[in-house]
Amino acid sequence: MALAVALTGCNDSGSGKGRRGSGSVGSSSSDGKKTYRLGEASPPQESTMKASKDSKFTVTPTKVQTGTTADMDNSGLDKDKDKAPKIPVYVWSTLTHKSGKAMEVGDMDNDLVVKTDKGERTRALIVIMGDAKWPNCPEPDTLKKLSAGQSEKICTAFLIPEGQKAAAVQLSQGFSSAPLEWPVKN
Repeated sequence: MALAVALTGCNDSGSGKGRRGSGSVGSSSSDGKKTYRLGEASPPQESTMKASKDSKFTVTPTKVQTGTTADMDNSGLDKDKDKAPKIPVYVWSTLTHKSGKAMEVGDMDNDLVVKTDKGERTRALIVIMGDAKWPNCPEPDTLKKLSAGQSEKICTAFLIPEGQKAAAVQLSQGFSSAPLEWPVKN
């Protein structure tokens, strides 16, 4: 059995993949645009990671799919008997390194959040011990480095309360700015 943690209440700018300090992004759109269509790239985001300081990248959520209780049952995760049942939401994204020093894939997607139709916000699932298995959503190689001009298509799993639906994918913009948002059509 795998042990996993899903982070909620996500107006914070830390954790993400849980390896290092804050991965909050340092820039937002110059035209003030905050809402995008799935498949539309974010404006260039600036890395705040020490190893890739000042590098720029874009995040393009392309597809969102809600999983089933069977997916959860077959995932290998321990169920927390004290908490409400959860179901997975799969978000496919393209991460594109635009300029600067090489960056790890996990540094580019660590500010993604799924917002539900009930207003809950959940960060990506972090599996601490073992593996979680999801149909058609392999775990990304978060340590893979991308150089300027390179892209990586990834799938990220999020856990939301059973009975809720994914309403949007968001990209946190730190404490002082509203997140960028890609509404999900259900």
